[in-house]
This record gives sequence, structure tokens and C-alpha cells, in this order.
Amino acid sequence: MGESTTLAVHRCRFVDYAPSAITALAFPPLPLPSISKKGKTPSTKQPLGFGTLAVGHANGNIDLYEWAGEATEQQSSQAWVLRKTLPGLHPSKVDSLAFAIRYPDDLRPEEELPSSSSLRLFSSGGGSELLEWDMDRACVKRSIGSQGGSIWCISANPASSLLALGCEDGTVRLISIVNDTLTHYRRFDRVKCRVLSIAWGPPTPKYPAASASNEHDSDSDEEDDHWQDSWLVTGSSDSSVRKWDIATGRVVDRMGTDKIRGERTLVWTVGVLGDGTIVSGDSLGMVKFWDSRTCTQLQSFQGHGADVLCLAIGPEGTTVFTSGVDQKVTLFSLVNTGQTTRTWVQSCSRRLHSHDVRALATWPPYTPLPPPHARRFSMDVSPILASGGLDMSVVVTPAALPSTTVIKAINPLMTSAHCTFEDSYHRRIAYSAGASGISAIQMSRRSRLITCLRDSGVSVWRIKDSPSSPNEDEDSHGISPAEPNSNSTGWEKVLEMDLNVNTNLIASGISDDGRWLVVSDLYESKLFSLVEAANNQLQIHRIREFSSIVQAHLPSSSALSTGSQAFQFTPDSSKLVMSTAASSFIFVIDLTGERPRILRRFDQHRFRDARSRVIKGRKADDDVEMEDTTAEPDEENAVIEEGSTSAVVNILRMAVSADGQWLATSDDSAQTHIFNLDSIQHHSVLPSFSKPLQVLAFDPRQPDILIMAFPDNSVQIYNVETRQFPAWGKEICTNLPKRFSHAHDPVLGVTFDVTSAEDVGPRYAYFWGSTWICKLSFSDLAPRNQTKKRRRESAKLSNAAHGDDAHTDFKMVTHYRPILFVDFIANRQLVVVERPVVDVLSTLPPAYFKHKYGAS
Repeated sequence: MGESTTLAVHRCRFVDYAPSAITALAFPPLPLPSISKKGKTPSTKQPLGFGTLAVGHANGNIDLYEWAGEATEQQSSQAWVLRKTLPGLHPSKVDSLAFAIRYPDDLRPEEELPSSSSLRLFSSGGGSELLEWDMDRACVKRSIGSQGGSIWCISANPASSLLALGCEDGTVRLISIVNDTLTHYRRFDRVKCRVLSIAWGPPTPKYPAASASNEHDSDSDEEDDHWQDSWLVTGSSDSSVRKWDIATGRVVDRMGTDKIRGERTLVWTVGVLGDGTIVSGDSLGMVKFWDSRTCTQLQSFQGHGADVLCLAIGPEGTTVFTSGVDQKVTLFSLVNTGQTTRTWVQSCSRRLHSHDVRALATWPPYTPLPPPHARRFSMDVSPILASGGLDMSVVVTPAALPSTTVIKAINPLMTSAHCTFEDSYHRRIAYSAGASGISAIQMSRRSRLITCLRDSGVSVWRIKDSPSSPNEDEDSHGISPAEPNSNSTGWEKVLEMDLNVNTNLIASGISDDGRWLVVSDLYESKLFSLVEAANNQLQIHRIREFSSIVQAHLPSSSALSTGSQAFQFTPDSSKLVMSTAASSFIFVIDLTGERPRILRRFDQHRFRDARSRVIKGRKADDDVEMEDTTAEPDEENAVIEEGSTSAVVNILRMAVSADGQWLATSDDSAQTHIFNLDSIQHHSVLPSFSKPLQVLAFDPRQPDILIMAFPDNSVQIYNVETRQFPAWGKEICTNLPKRFSHAHDPVLGVTFDVTSAEDVGPRYAYFWGSTWICKLSFSDLAPRNQTKKRRRESAKLSNAAHGDDAHTDFKMVTHYRPILFVDFIANRQLVVVERPVVDVLSTLPPAYFKHKYGAS
């Protein structure tokens, strides 16, 4: 049995981190099928992969979530994991999101799922500007004015060639986005009300004109065949739904909704099915189905008790999900009532959120196509419904039809065996602890300071008192929740600082001695010197020449931005390492002089030849030995030509070893580099993995051991000194406990107890996610005194015993949630920063509630 370890815990709930509400969700579209192959219905026999989920927030940020599993895997315990944050302008908000395919005609037939590089992302935020985002550089690529006032809604057509805007002045404006452009195309007739919602009707196939001779070959026919948009539908603020003719820009017909006491009803959301049926949701809680040919109402449901704010259509077009202010998600299904007749019924409702629901999205996405060309998906994998709102969390739910119970479908979320919307368990993706999955909380161990990064400011607290002595039998998991006293003697706020920023802040750092504080938005990094005053408050002084010092070492094309995406101080607080946001450089900065001095600029992450070194599916038993790369040209004097020789990536993860010798950096292209900070040289490059790193840290007991964790909770251990993956590390990584590798929340960080290098006790790594803390032993997890045969036999026995009993030093606790930050502040003193959902919701207005019984 392993030794029991009891830790005293500073359970910090005073950190007032405020996540932002979710206002928009979007999945990428699928390319339209070819209409030249007549008689063939586009279908997907093989299960489709999982696309990027874009989440828009009320503070202007857009989070990009990627599927945690491999491309060939149809199930993942972690589901979608935050990969990157696009920082919004300050102040701003996101009201609508829309994906479009950049060059849909260039996609190969086998490319059913567009890659992130072939997608374009658009957003609007209540103003008159439409923004297009550069998802590689995490910034705004271009913008265009609506010429019609505030933009209330946006929607891309199925062919990804036009973008429709619903404007404040009552007009619909079409923006051409063909061939990666963004220009005004057409303005529809004006109506005397706001256009609140918009949706495209099904496109019609356009065949080439019949000719007397048969001289045209199949290639020319394919060029002449195309999809043509015929109409779209809008919901307005004057109690009406309008159908528009795209060719003329005029209203075809107007459909009126219900009114109460003569007040106008707001049509917040509309959608269109492949057979032309129009679906609308309004401020009375009504969900209506309309016939687009006669523009008459087919069916009406009182689906909600308050405003219907959003709707989503299932992948097959036979289900409709609606939600809004009453927090319910209601399912409407199309059922057969006869041999040739079908009707819509309200199937069920589920309460997945605790406050208003603002956005719904389904995967696979629905494309309104005429019935002969409708896309069919594999029934082996359940579709997913994503929802989000004011409670700041994305909820993903299996949304299979009841008919799939005949054919056993897979639940991609692994929440339960059930995969129908009525019976399945949902998954709540915890709100992000910071931009790009990097915690907004930082800690200075020696000065006992904790910082919290906000949209435009920084708060600093000091932990004054140590927790009381832990009781051995207080926690069977070896983590004692002994916290400071409930009064203000355990902590105090020492600094509150608001900054003048261009975008929301994305990175921060504080030195271990508490003398330096650095923050950055997308365009400027700010360095501050901290001095403790007599009243225990902090006096702050900005190093104003810091930006100019960094700017002098940037190429002219990137000199306008000195922003950084990650900071890391060395343990002795003598150096600062930063990664530039717009140019992908690594700067090593000396802080010991009178003014900061840049020691070296590294540009290894910009090399395309290094990025192409991808080792896919590397087996755990393969020995990987990296070449010595210390003999290299001086980056300071190297000129990087703009073009194909360099690339801009986002360097989001950095770690410095406890002795200050090694620096590890990793970018969103899954490329990891090792630098020697003693000689200020590049040391080696690691093989690229299939997913970008989620966690990067050095073992303080063995400073040359690098621990890497991935979104699927897999772990790799690398020896930077020998440039190898050690055999003992491979055995640890291949024998991780199932409770850890199958945890429903991805790993967010790892920390080690503060011990001296001479300590010969067991070595423990404490991994943590948003709802759990896990203790893993690096000493006894992989026994070294057994032969390979005995280890294989013990592994089989451990699998038969549910996997975790063999790991005697494995412990996992789940009573801290949601966790924003975990680290050791002293020997056997653990700091756990929580931000309970109840505290966050208490800052919001009361949610909608209607008494069901006893109402007066």
C-alpha cells in the first residue's frame, strides 16, 4: 500500500472571477452535395467527425472548442475542449455567429467535414459592423459596415456565397463572401420595423439548358450545374414573419403572429426546413409552423412560458429544438399520422439550464435541401444538441430520435447508454477559467499573492494566515479541506487595477518574489513593478519603456503589436519569458538591470519545416531520440521573409524548470520546443502529437523531466536532457487509472508539492480539472522490479478489477468545484481557488419563475 499524504488546503472562494454569459453558438456547415450525379441521394454511411464549436460571449470573446477524441473515434469522455480564445474588442459583445466555407468548390468529395483552415467565422455584436475573424491569428481579419444601423442577426446561405444581415432600419442586406471576399451585394426593400431574425430557404438545383446536340461533355455539365437561392424568411418586431424573393429583393408575403392587448409580438427566431416549412418562435412563447407556399399557419404550440429566443433543427430535419427565457429546451418531432400524412407534435421538455437560454446548435448541422437531395446521416452515432445562456456553461446533450432505439446508437458523450433526448444524460462543459484554457488566476509563492485577470483589469489578494493543522482522519482521500477562518483575517485584497485596453486581456503573470506583474491584451504588454507599502497594500509603478523595448526587436510587419499570449517568470524572478501574439516569437527578457533588456529572440515556432514534422500515432514503446539543434543561426540577425517560409501560430503553453535551466513552449499546431535558459539557446524540438498540449510542466524534483497532458487526459513524459521518452514514463502513461483518463472534464493543470531535491520520499503529481483533483504517484505507479511478463499479468488483473485498484497511490477528490486554480503555496499547503456557480448566478437578475401550484 502507498503512504497516506494529508494536505492542508487554502480553499479560496473570495476570488471574484466573473465568467461571461453565452450569447451565440455555431457549428461549421457541411458543403452542398453535387447535383450533377442525378438519382443519387447524398448520404453519409460512415459516421461523420465532430466539427469546431464556436461560443460567443457577452464580453466580446469567442471561444473555439475542438473535439477531444481522435478523428477516428466516435466517443470521448471529455467531449469538446477549449482550444483557443479570440479576444473581443473592449468593450464589445457577440450577438450572432456564422461559419462559412472559404472555397466550397475546392473541397474534395471525400472532405465531408471542412477543416478549420477552410472555414470563415463572422460575428456581429449589436453595432453596425460585421466582423470576420482570423482564427489562426486570433484577431479580427476585416470588417464591413452594414449601412443600415445595428445588425440584429446574420445568416450564411447553404452555398457559403452570401451572408444576409437583418438591420435596425428594417432592411435585409446581402454581403458577398464568394472567393474569400467581403463586399456589399444587394439591399432589400425596407420595412418599418427591426429585422430580428433571418434564415435562408432551401436552394433549388439549377441544371444547364437542354441543347439539341450532345456535344457537351460531363465536365461542362458539372460546371453548369449549381445551387441557386430563391427566397429567405425574416422575423420582425411588428408581429410578423416575412418571406422575401432574393431575385427582386421584395416581400412575397407576410405572416402575422398572435398579439396580446394590441402589443407587438417580437419574432426572435426563425428557421426553414427542406420541404419549405417555416418555423418561428416569438415573445409570447409560441412556436409556429408555416407553409411557405401558401404562407399560412400549419400548426401552433404554446411551447414555452416566456420568450422563445432560439431554435435549432435536427440533422434529418424531423426534429426542432426551441428554448428561451423559461430555461426549458422543448423538442418538436415530425410523426407519421397516415401513409402519406405527417404532423408535428410537442414531444418533451427538459430543463438543462438555470437561467435564460440564448443559443442552440446541433451537430451534425442541418442544411435545408429539397427532399430528393436531402442529406442522410448514419444512425449509428447520436447527434448532439449544444445549448448556452446566462449561466455561462455550454450544455451538450445526445439528441437521437426515439426510433434509434431499434438500432443501437452510440452516445458520443459517454454519459449513459441512452442516447435519445428524453432519456439521455447531458454534459455540462464547465466555464473557462481564462482565455484559451489558461487560468486567469496566478500565484506568487514566496510573497503569498494571488492575482485574478479580468476583461480590463487585475485584482491581487494576499493569503495571510496558514490553515490550521490538518486532521489525519478528516479526509480519506489525503486532501484535507482545512481552510482559513471565515472572517477577513485569512486574506486581504491589496490591489485593484483597471487598465486602458484595446481588447480584453488575454494573459498575465506574477513573479515568485512578488516584485513584477505583467499583463497583456492582443496589442500591448504592460509590465509593472510592485512594492509593498507600510499599510500592507501594494504600490505599483509601470515600466513605460517596456513596450518600446519589445517593439524594437520585432520585424516591421509586426511592430504594431507587442501583445503576448503567455508569460512565464523564472523561479528566481530574474528573467521573463513571453510569446508575442501577432508574430509568434519567444522573448527572453532580463529584469535584473535598471531597465528590462532582451537577451534573445527565438523564432522556431514560425518555421514551417518544423511544423511539418508530425509523427502520427506514435506508439508508447517507440524510442524517440531528438537531434542536437544547438548549432543554429542567430535569430537576432536572421531576417524572416514573409511568405511560405514562416507561419504565425499561437504559443499558449510555457513552463520553466525549477532550477531555471529549461524552458518548454508549445503552440496550437501541436509543436513543442525546448530551450536552454543558461546558454540562451534552442535545445530540441519534440515530435508533434495529434492534439495540441493542454498542460505543460516540469517536475521540481527532477528538473529535466517534462510532463505533458492532452485534452483527452492522456499524458506523456519527456526527458529534455537526454531527448528521449524514458521507459518508466511510458509505463506510467500507458497504465493511467481509468477514473483519470475517462474523467468527464479535461485536465487543466498539474502541480507538485514544494519539497527539496534531496527529499527521498514518494513523488506525487497533482493533476486537476474543473471538478476534480487527482493524485498520481510517479514512484510506484509503474513497478520496476517486475519482468515484462509479470507486468502484463498484473495489468490484466488490474483491468479485471475495474482498473484503479492496482494504483495504490491514486486518489481523486471531487468536492471542490468549479476549480479555477490549484497550486502549492508551501510544503503540504495546497491552494484551491473555486468560483461556485451559485455565487456567479447571484450577480445576475433573477431568472424567470412561474408558480405552478398555489399561484394567486
